[in-house]
Formats: sequence, structure tokens, C-alpha cells
Amino acid sequence: MTLDPRQASSLAPPSRASHRDPGDAWVEGSEGTRYWGRFGAAGVLVHDASRGVLLQHRALWSHHGGTWGIPGGALHHGESALDGALREAREEAGVPQDALDLHATTVLDRDVWSYTTVLARTSRPFEPRISDAESLELAWFPLDSVDTLALHPAFGQAWPTLRSMLGARPVVLIDAANVVGAVPDGWWRDRQGATERMLARVAELAAAGAPAATLELPGAHWYPRFEAVVEKAARDATAPAGIEVLRASGVGDDTIAARAAQLRSRGHEVTVVTSDRGLRQRIDEPAQVRGARWLLELLPG
Repeated sequence: MTLDPRQASSLAPPSRASHRDPGDAWVEGSEGTRYWGRFGAAGVLVHDASRGVLLQHRALWSHHGGTWGIPGGALHHGESALDGALREAREEAGVPQDALDLHATTVLDRDVWSYTTVLARTSRPFEPRISDAESLELAWFPLDSVDTLALHPAFGQAWPTLRSMLGARPVVLIDAANVVGAVPDGWWRDRQGATERMLARVAELAAAGAPAATLELPGAHWYPRFEAVVEKAARDATAPAGIEVLRASGVGDDTIAARAAQLRSRGHEVTVVTSDRGLRQRIDEPAQVRGARWLLELLPG
């Protein structure tokens, strides 16, 4: 999509309205380098499996104008980096939030300023649209062609890491019976109810994501897929939105071991959650195994 030629040829920035946000200002580092966004900045790298990544050809009047980068900009006062990135993508490129599945985030930290890149996958097709004067063009590019563009310097430096992160597909596979049994809260009186309460908390974690360090992945934050294997008295546990429940017809350990091997064969980064010693020995590397306490400390509430 290309801007109207009369707008695209303009070298002057648009006039700022009187309601300009206080975040729209430069921050200067100790070495004299200036960064846009008093409260930091953020943007979204959108990946569509069939079309590639959505990039913005920056208006000529902007910082590093004429280069390609991602829709983004200064954060508003009190705004989270995630909310700011999604807002900027919507305002600059018409990216609908309900068409995105969050994947990961990474942060460029300059002490006095930071830039958060939100990586997201499309959950449905959409057509971007230029919504303000900050873009010359919006276009989808296959991953292999991004390096051929004149990239914004910071995006160009980050691109190799961002590309590798787009290729990662983490899955957390939970031994539900083992995790439920790790908390002596009377679960034995109602295994299904205890399992459903645990799964509800996992669904909240799936929506919030997990720190990259806990998954031994690069970047700052990830939104892995969560799967849980249930068995026996908890086999009919209700599955909340945001988590996939696998119902073992026999021994749960067999289902977990087989599923972990299947996911690895499909290229996923797998973290199996169990404190069961016998099951842990059945999980082949490079899948990771974490104890029930690891998950319980991540769960909200």
C-alpha cells in the first residue's frame, strides 16, 4: 500500500495538535544521542505465515526517514510497552489487535530510554492501511528479502535476532496430576475440581506470558502455547480458553512422553512440567523438564 503521491512527496512533518501527549519528546543520553519518547517507545513486528512481515517505509521528515522499519512510536504517560506498541500499530498501519496472536517481546535498553519490540503472528488476514503522515508505504516482505531493504539502523541491527525469535515455537506441556498433587490443599477430595482450578490459573498465565529467562529463550517475554495432560478422575475436567487439554485414555505419563516427542519432531521448543522422576527420565533432550514448583511460582493468584 502506498501513500498518495502528494503526501509522499512532502518533506515537512505534520503540525502537532494542542493535545500532543507529553511522551512525544526527545530524550538525550549522556553521550549526546537523542531518542524519541520521553517514556520510551515501542512497536509491533507482525508476521504472516503466507506474506511475511509487515514493514513501514518511514516518512522522509521522520528520524531516519526513507528507511524501512516497523510501526511504532513514543509511549504515552502511564502506558505499558505492550499497550503502546499495539496502539501505535493501529494508529500508523491500521493493524487490528484482534487479528494478532502475541508471540514474544524484546527490549533495547539505553538506560535513559528503552524500545520494546512486540512480535506477533496473524490469527487472520488483514490489509494494513496508512492512517497518518508517518508512512510513505506499508508492505509485506518475505523473511528472506528483509535484508535487501534500506532498514532503519536500529531495526537492521535487531533483525537477525528478531528473525530467529519468529522461528521459535515454544510449548509448555504440563503433567496436570503431578502439579495438582504438589499443593496439599485437599485436592484428593475433588481431583477434577482441583484440576480445573489449576487449569484456570494456567490460562491466565498463557494470556500474560512468561519471562524469557524462565524458558531459556532470548528476548524479554514470551507467549508460549500451554498444553496439559489430564487423566483418571480428572479426565473430564473443563478446558478453559487459552490452554489445550489432552485427555489421556490410559497412563498419563505415556501420553506426556509421546506428546513431547511429537512436538520436538515438529520443531517446537518444549518444556515439560513434572516432578515425577520416572517421567523425567523418559523425556529426551533437547526438551527441557521443569518441576511442578517452577510452574506454580509463575501462576497468578
